[in-house]
Amino acid sequence: MARILVVDDEVGIRELLSEILYDEGHTVELAENAAQARASRLRTRPDLVLLDIWMPDTDGVSLLKEWRSQGLLDMPVIMMSGHATVDTAVEATRIGAVDFLEKPITMQKLLKTVAAGLARPVVSPGLMASARKSPGPSRDQEEPLTTVPVPEMAAEPASSDSLLGSIALDQPLREARDEFERIYFEYHLGRENHSMTRVSEKTGLERTHLYRKLKQLGIDSSRKKNNT
Repeated sequence: MARILVVDDEVGIRELLSEILYDEGHTVELAENAAQARASRLRTRPDLVLLDIWMPDTDGVSLLKEWRSQGLLDMPVIMMSGHATVDTAVEATRIGAVDFLEKPITMQKLLKTVAAGLARPVVSPGLMASARKSPGPSRDQEEPLTTVPVPEMAAEPASSDSLLGSIALDQPLREARDEFERIYFEYHLGRENHSMTRVSEKTGLERTHLYRKLKQLGIDSSRKKNNT
């Protein structure tokens, strides 16, 4: 699971991609223009960016160049467009994009391209010189930003750890993941006394995505709060 930033000025495209990626277990951040994309990039440090080329304020290729010049292109970026030429796609790849998606985007193509992008190591151009002198930790060694912070769970009381032992490991991954997420969210709901604001902060999910996730897992977020 990864944190993915979707940048597109068309609300329908943003919602469609968000739904598909969210159903695959990813955390999705949305931006409708370059200004929002810049803010989200600095705030959330996405693991991957889906970037539309044609936007009203600043086009995607210009934003890609900007991130590269500032040393911020340390995540894979996949360009998207329904009207781009081959030259535009080639230029974006030369600047640093790892792939290109042509609209309309099919679910199969989206998931395949995203998976390939996440598996591809990316080094920020601004860090290449220092990396040659003193090798630093790879991106895989950095603390991952995911919807399920496993290291933090391991540090919780034994009562929460014991719940994880109830997950059968001989079942399909998706079903095991659903069980884990159900335990995870129920744990935080109880710990935060069902405060959706605090649960949203703890889990790193926007409230809209959090409500949708709880509904998907069959968790009743409207239960009476525990007495304190």
